[in-house]
Amino acid sequence: MSGKTERILWGRATSSNVMKALWVLEELGLPYRRVDVGGAFGKTDTPEYRAMNPTGLVPTLQEGDFTLWESNAIVRYLARDAASIWPADPRGRATVDHWMDAQQTTMNRPMAQVFWGLVRTPADKRDLKAVAAAIEETAKAWRYVETEVSKHAYLAGDSFTICDIPWGVHAHRWFNIDYMGLVRPDMPALKAWYDRLCQRPAYQRAVTATPIS
Repeated sequence: MSGKTERILWGRATSSNVMKALWVLEELGLPYRRVDVGGAFGKTDTPEYRAMNPTGLVPTLQEGDFTLWESNAIVRYLARDAASIWPADPRGRATVDHWMDAQQTTMNRPMAQVFWGLVRTPADKRDLKAVAAAIEETAKAWRYVETEVSKHAYLAGDSFTICDIPWGVHAHRWFNIDYMGLVRPDMPALKAWYDRLCQRPAYQRAVTATPIS
């Protein structure tokens, strides 16, 4: 990217997928400007936005005439030269990649059901039975993380890498949503990992400083 090309992140700060991109930008100290779109802000159905991102979802990264969508792809792109958080060796990089992809395939759907069922649904319309089933399914995915971080400090080893980002964004919700009396399984290694993430200034700026809504 040319030094004169502005980096713009399109997406509202409350979106978990936008948080992923914000976190890596903050982690690496990369200059950027964020523009509120999506959710209550709308503007994702405009021809201009759809030209950048045909899905109409957030986030979208724009660098001059280059645009990129899909949150994990954006994280990888921004971290492409940052060996400290994305190992350069093929096996190390593949390990990071499979954890990033696993967040999407095993945890994203049930965690979204928990979030929408408890945060985005009015109290008188909540289906707590369905939410309880979603919590149980989400917990299965979190147990993969629990097992891994009981062996070392972070998902891919003793050092923080970009695969901690997709899971870490949702960990904040997992530990801080009001569960309305429903049971969230106890996972001490997962909680210790989350507490380590909470010490990172970039995580604080991109994730924990934003109200869950």
